[in-house]
Order: sequence, then structure tokens, then C-alpha cells
Amino acid sequence: MSSGGQRNRGPGAAAGNRAAIVGAARVLFAESGFEVPMSAIARAAGVGQGVLYRHFPTRESIALAAFDENIAEIEGLAADPGRTLDELLGTIVDQLTGSAALIALIDPVDTEDERLTTPARRLLELIAGKLKDPRQRGTVRADADAADVVMALAMLAAILTKTAPAQREAASRQAWKILSRGLLH
Repeated sequence: MSSGGQRNRGPGAAAGNRAAIVGAARVLFAESGFEVPMSAIARAAGVGQGVLYRHFPTRESIALAAFDENIAEIEGLAADPGRTLDELLGTIVDQLTGSAALIALIDPVDTEDERLTTPARRLLELIAGKLKDPRQRGTVRADADAADVVMALAMLAAILTKTAPAQREAASRQAWKILSRGLLH
């Protein structure tokens, strides 16, 4: 038995442990934001902290794994020339509403961790690419640039991290309605 009272399932359990950790992190990040204690993630996953840190040595590494599907969906929509920036923003807003902790990957603060800055830089590039093509720009104002769009998303996420999960949907709709007035025409 491990010190937490859990039976050690051995090295064959690594993939299952990793999946349990990612699943627990996704739920806890959505409920409590990016600053949820790593010990809470380990507990929710049913693993010890040693197991968690073997798979994910930093909070950033677990966030990247937890939001990998979100990032892939955003990149897929951005790569589709038939999709407008409006549609891409709608998906990002929905994802932020579901998990305000996603902002750590969209607008990382005080980090030089390349794993976090790469998705943020990539998002900025994807939005900039959509803005360059008049057919993909959608209803985003001509004087708005990619940094403006990302800032509006970061402002939305900041609001959502301070909003109780039960009120996030309504708060997201209201906040995005206000923020989008500055971005859309």
C-alpha cells in the first residue's frame, strides 16, 4: 500500500494513472481555476502526489495535457478557410465558459515556459491569419488586431475565474456581449 492508503498498481498502471490525472485536472480546473492545489488533483485522480509529479512535474504540464483537446479544436477551426473568426471566437468563448482555467494557455502570465508560450503565440498567429483574409475575418472590426481579440478573451476569462460555476454561462454571455461591442461591427 502507498502512504495514501492506495494499493500500488505497479508500472502497468501508468497509462491509466495518467488518464485519471488528466481527467481530474480537467474537472478541477473547470470548477476551481488554474490555481487548484496539485494535491487536490492527485486525490481526485486516486493517485499519490509522487505519481502525479512523475507524469506532470509542473502545473503547466498538466494544464497542457488537460486542455490538449481544446487546443486541437481551436487549431482545427482556425485552419479551416471556410470558418470565420466569429465562429472561432464562439468556440473559444464556449471553452472559456466551460473552464476559465484555459486562459493560462491563451494568455500565460509571468512565464518563460515554452510549453505555455507556444500555444499562446500560436493562437495569436491563428487569429491574425483569420483577420488578414476578409472572407475569414467575419464581423470583427477593421481596426481590431489579433492582440485586441486576445485581450478581450483574457478579460472574459478574468471575469469567469471570479464567477461561481453555476453563474458562468450567464456571466459569459453578458460579458462577451459587452466586450464584443468593441470588436465587432
